[in-house]
Amino acid sequence: MARPETVVVPSLLAADFARFGECIDAVKAAGCSWVSVDVMDGHFVPNLSFGPDHVRMAKARGVIVDAHLMVANPERVAPWFVKAGADVVTVHWEACRDAAGLLREIRRLGAKAGIALKPATPAKDLAGVVGGADYVLVMTVEPGFGGAKFMPEMLSKVEFFRKAVDASGAACRVAVDGGITVETAPRAAAAGADCLVAGSAVFGAADAGRAYQALVRSSAAVESRGG
Repeated sequence: MARPETVVVPSLLAADFARFGECIDAVKAAGCSWVSVDVMDGHFVPNLSFGPDHVRMAKARGVIVDAHLMVANPERVAPWFVKAGADVVTVHWEACRDAAGLLREIRRLGAKAGIALKPATPAKDLAGVVGGADYVLVMTVEPGFGGAKFMPEMLSKVEFFRKAVDASGAACRVAVDGGITVETAPRAAAAGADCLVAGSAVFGAADAGRAYQALVRSSAAVESRGG
């Protein structure tokens, strides 16, 4: 199966919450079709953020929405976000009692299913669930807060999953989230990531649309060299 084109997914955690819809519109006008809603419960990670209503608000702007659930009880919470309209629901390996079973349930409910892992979790622990996932998300920062520094040592996990996906022929994207900038995006893409989640680098810029396009160009440059 051919590797999908690399996409940049702006994370709304870094957006101006008072201008939530306008922030989405700004990147959509620049060509963005996909955003991430980071859901934090104050237990799995030390922060509180969005809920199902934020997914509904994002969907109303006409974009694909990935609900990234950084929560302690994903089995209970995931259906809320599918019902709210999330196109993708990503759960954390570390929080799941039965990751494979939850991925199947998310798909049964009508969304695509993603599985994420924290920096301390070995990639090999997830090897058995890649075939049942639509996305595997490598956290390149400790989850919980935006603006953290990119952890280059996580690129070996990206390479691991890229090889696993390619070898199996699974229709699974390899994503990264955390510290993605015009400097780090090419490194992640070169390691095999085809989905780059970026928050501060987009919504922390004076012009979010231009910042989004700069990230797209930086990752596309890798593809033009044969990645």
